[in-house]
Amino acid sequence: MPTFPDDPAGSDSCLNSQSTVASQSASPVPAAPRKSMGLMLWLRDLLISAAASVLIITFLYQPVRVEGTSMLPRLEDRDRLFINKFVYHIAAIERGDVVVFRYPRDPEKSYIKRVIALPGDTLRVDHGRVYLNGNLLHEPYVPAEYRDSRSLAEMVIPAESYFMMGDHRSISSDSRDFGPVDRSLIYGKAVFVYWPARDVGVVH
Repeated sequence: MPTFPDDPAGSDSCLNSQSTVASQSASPVPAAPRKSMGLMLWLRDLLISAAASVLIITFLYQPVRVEGTSMLPRLEDRDRLFINKFVYHIAAIERGDVVVFRYPRDPEKSYIKRVIALPGDTLRVDHGRVYLNGNLLHEPYVPAEYRDSRSLAEMVIPAESYFMMGDHRSISSDSRDFGPVDRSLIYGKAVFVYWPARDVGVVH
C-alpha cells in the first residue's frame, strides 16, 4: 500500500504558527481534492496490480492442488503449488521434469507425474529398476522405501510422447498402466509449492 509523508510543517509548525495562519488565510489549500487525488492514485495502483496478477495467472502461472500421494516424498496430498503453463511453448520437456497433464483415459482429469523417458528412448523396467537406452537410470527422487518390484517389457517411446512415473512407485498409477502420454496432453510444469509452509520450495 502506498505511504504518504506527514505534513511537511512537522514539529516546527508551532514555531511559525502566525505565518502559517496568515498564509492559509491568504491562499486556502483545498484539502478534499488532495485526499480525493490520493485515493484515485491508490485505486489506480490496485487495479493495475490486480490486472497484472490476472494476466500472470492466466498466461504464465496457475495454482493447483495435489490430490493423492503418488509423488511423495516431494509432493504431499493437498499441497498447493504453481505450475508454469508457458514454459513448454519456448523450451523442450526434459527428463526429470515434474509435469501436469490430462489423463489419457479421461481428459477431464489431470495427473501430476515425473517425466522418465523422452520420445525415441528405449525403456524397460526390471523389478523396479528403470533402464533407459540400456543404462540403469539413477533416481535420487525415489527413496528406497517407495520402490516396488514391478517389471515392464522393453519398449521404444513413440514420437511426441513421454513416459511418466510417480515418485512413490509402489502406489503410483502411471505410464506403466496407461502408456506414454502424448505431448498435446501436457500443459504445465510444476515449479513451486506455496502451501503448506512446511513444504514451501522449488519442485525438483
